[in-house]
Amino acid sequence: MSILNFNVGILGHVDSGKTSLAKALSTIASTNAFDKNPQSQERGITLDLGFSSFTMDIPEHLSNSNYKQLQITLVDCPGHASLIRTIIGGAQIIDLMLLVVDITKGMQTQTAECLIIGEITCDIMLVVLNKIDLVEESQRQSTIDKMTKRLRKTFESTKFPQVPIVSCSALSSLNLNEFISTLQSHVYIPRRSPDGPFIFSVDHCFSIRGQGTIMTGTVLSGSVKINDSIEIAVLKEIRKVKSMQMFRKPVDKAMQGDRIGLCVTQFDPDQLERGLISTPGIIKVFHGLIIQINKVKYFKHDIENRTKFHITCGHSTVMGKILLFANHSVDTTNTNQFHFDKEYEAIDQYPTEDSSENQQIFALVELESTIPCQLGSILIGSRLDTDIHTNTCRLAFYGHVLDGFTDSDYLNKDLPTKLRIYKRKEKIGFIDRLVDDQTIIGKDLFQKETNLNLFVNFKVELNPTGEQGFIESPFGQSGKFKVRFMNGLSNETKQLLSTTKGRKQKTASNETNEESVEPQQRIRIVLKFKKYLFQEKTIIAQ
Repeated sequence: MSILNFNVGILGHVDSGKTSLAKALSTIASTNAFDKNPQSQERGITLDLGFSSFTMDIPEHLSNSNYKQLQITLVDCPGHASLIRTIIGGAQIIDLMLLVVDITKGMQTQTAECLIIGEITCDIMLVVLNKIDLVEESQRQSTIDKMTKRLRKTFESTKFPQVPIVSCSALSSLNLNEFISTLQSHVYIPRRSPDGPFIFSVDHCFSIRGQGTIMTGTVLSGSVKINDSIEIAVLKEIRKVKSMQMFRKPVDKAMQGDRIGLCVTQFDPDQLERGLISTPGIIKVFHGLIIQINKVKYFKHDIENRTKFHITCGHSTVMGKILLFANHSVDTTNTNQFHFDKEYEAIDQYPTEDSSENQQIFALVELESTIPCQLGSILIGSRLDTDIHTNTCRLAFYGHVLDGFTDSDYLNKDLPTKLRIYKRKEKIGFIDRLVDDQTIIGKDLFQKETNLNLFVNFKVELNPTGEQGFIESPFGQSGKFKVRFMNGLSNETKQLLSTTKGRKQKTASNETNEESVEPQQRIRIVLKFKKYLFQEKTIIAQ
């Protein structure tokens, strides 16, 4: 019988009843479901991802498909603010998100953060108004109506303005069938294929005596069979699949979207808590990643160049520093592509909404620790050091991984040669003296030790008179230079330069009198150029 596995993430604020809902729905639980972790039981909250499942007939609207049965895999995410990185990791493997709201409390800080994660990671969401049994029966419907209206107002400005809102009680099973029916009606067939390389997101790793090491997780790409060779990318170790199970049922093959446990031998589970395993040679371990960056609109601070953030990709969270750069000539047919043969301009901070039109903003994320990553994965940048008791959004930006740099790129110095990112520079100098109608000697534009030959033939402009010329050659050893104007200097400029004026005089108020400044000081020589970053030698151009 062909079974459709559909992954449903359960997210929400701590103590909103997520685990109770998973327990009420599920018939099969994984080894880590329903807060079996001793620390979870001691603290009374979910501390890790929990997985469980239940099956039902394929919904009527999918009856024409090849599937005969539907398996719902529930991903129970923790709700505590300090565990946001675990929530982000769990949200990236789901097909649909359940946002659980405690009807007695409404939207809370982590409810809002989970909503943002949902906007970034998935396209379909259901809202569950839980704990309706705590409301007096006589006031229940009016309370549900008021909270629903309030939530509708919140969702108006999000990706889910018409999100279905269902009320129930996980503990007492009140309205639970209505909720299941709504969930069933929103199941769809995700794009999945057994083709392509096998990539598997591991969320738990443990050993069973006499069998081997079990890696549980979700198949992100391709398919896997018993006796296939798999690689633990971060360790560069290859093992063979000894056996597989899907919620305690042995299987000999699994494909994209399936939730399975793989058994391998001669592997220490302490070496891998979470991560990616794959067909050998597919997953790379990156030092740096390139994304097209999107600012989370609820993040109240500026996203500035060279700032450090917590970087989460899959189940990995490390510190990383961002370098922002922009493409000003946007190709509307390829709005999410990065090309090494194009030039990009480095910018100081993520632009405001008005100024970000007609340009793509990218970021090079330089990681403090390496992470295994699949190109196309979602990357989220956060400020997890923010006080969790403040009512503020900690999620700053997100984007899909477009490219990256590995150990070999850095060792072979490919990073400088591959990235063509420049910074706009402007230098201001002054006129030392007039040589003839077409030539002046300039000063104060360069330091004495500057290699002026780098700037020969660069264009300059006189401000405010507007004549355009080029640097012809160095002049002497003090940083002075010769500028030639092919169209000659205007009579006004020549007259101004030939006028004799006294040197700067200070007034009684210690301010410079503009009329007392030498003409050469009032006409500026402006040099604008591009300086390329990540180069072994200084490279400049106009």
